[in-house]
Amino acid sequence: MIDAKQIHVTSLAKQKIIANLKKRGKGKGIRVGVRTTGCSGMAYTLEYVDELNPNELYWIGGGPEFMVVSTIKDFAYLADLTIDWVRNGLNEGFEFINPIEKDRCGCGESFRV
Repeated sequence: MIDAKQIHVTSLAKQKIIANLKKRGKGKGIRVGVRTTGCSGMAYTLEYVDELNPNELYWIGGGPEFMVVSTIKDFAYLADLTIDWVRNGLNEGFEFINPIEKDRCGCGESFRV
């Protein structure tokens, strides 16, 4: 059984996700996961969801406008993750703040738990 932990989305990230879903003209929400890569071992993934898979967990974590979806396997690495939208100079994008992350590689693309 999975406890009350969930994936959190900041208000700025919610605004960006909602705007992107409207621009796409379709979608139920976002799918968040992890993949093996990089020098530290894992990287976050985020994609827009058009259809739900039966092996996924989902929350109304985005509010009534969209769902946040993850597989049970990936959720082990994502419980209590916060997704934010940040702008740093000319760059902007989603940032993942994970309380179980031990460190990130020098370029910031991969992490270790």
